[in-house]
Amino acid sequence: MESILPGAAPHQGRLNRAIKESLRELGAQLSRLNHSVGTRLDLKDADLECLDLIARYGPLSPSALARRAGLHPATMTGILDRLERDGWIDRGRDPADRRGVVVQVARGRGAEILRLYLVDSGMNTAIDQICAEYDDQDLQLLAGFLRRTADAAQTAAERLAAS
Repeated sequence: MESILPGAAPHQGRLNRAIKESLRELGAQLSRLNHSVGTRLDLKDADLECLDLIARYGPLSPSALARRAGLHPATMTGILDRLERDGWIDRGRDPADRRGVVVQVARGRGAEILRLYLVDSGMNTAIDQICAEYDDQDLQLLAGFLRRTADAAQTAAERLAAS
């Protein structure tokens, strides 16, 4: 949308840059938090990421998980082997295709991860305190912005992977 107010465009540009820089910093700090959680659990960063995807979208076939994670299937095999060996996931028959395999988070193991993110790190409380400073309309706006930004990142990653 174009602004008819003089000087509004530079202000908009500064705000856009500030948002982009804040998103970069958020990504860096969340990556750091993920690494800290992974270190506590003796999980590699990619293993923790895949475990999160399995928890959110599972049960999944290994190929579907590889697509969601943007990883080569051979890489996924190694990750799943480690996660299964260490008791983080279970592999089972796909109920829709008896020849297929699906992976899911092992019963009870997800609680360990949630405790680190939500309780031990203080992140859950911090987010609750931040959200308490906004009204419902602001939170709806922020949730929409973050969802659209995540969708844009997914599209960008897919575009790069395809080229």
